[in-house]
Amino acid sequence: MNNTPKIAILDDYQNVALSFADWSALQEKAAITVFNDHISEEAAIIERLKPFQVVCVMRERTPLTRNILSRLPELKLIVSTGSRNASIDMKAAEELGITVAPTGYESRAQEMTWALIMALARHIVPEITSVRAGGWQTTVGADLKGKTIGIVGLGRVGSDVAAYARAFGMRVIAWSENLTAEKAEQQGA
Repeated sequence: MNNTPKIAILDDYQNVALSFADWSALQEKAAITVFNDHISEEAAIIERLKPFQVVCVMRERTPLTRNILSRLPELKLIVSTGSRNASIDMKAAEELGITVAPTGYESRAQEMTWALIMALARHIVPEITSVRAGGWQTTVGADLKGKTIGIVGLGRVGSDVAAYARAFGMRVIAWSENLTAEKAEQQGA
């Protein structure tokens, strides 16, 4: 019988997990399997994860519900990017003796958010498509100065997006269940 621990890395769509951390110490002592696809059927998730003692999840991509966790008797550890993961039933994991550990996670969502805003405002995709097809500029982009941006949540990411928007001369409005007028004013919203 092979006693080598088995580690599953789930939902690594871009096949980058093994390059974003130093796995060398684990590769010598465990068998690591990277899954680049996503499955959502509960029975398929259970079947896939049955042989693994450790499951590494990418944010909230694959739910690990009580029913799934209770049917994985080999599972001892779940490692999740970031400090919170709403798709893991933490109470069930604790009751089943499964440790849940976060990793460090530095989100750059605000950068992607702003890149998408700029791409939409300046019609980047249609313009690139036109140039690649041998054409030239087909539209006129919109200026952001004087426009209004609505942001849901003014946490770390939302606050950064608000700062970018103000730098472009935009009016910022924001909403969150926990947002106070004072906090919004502090962020220029």
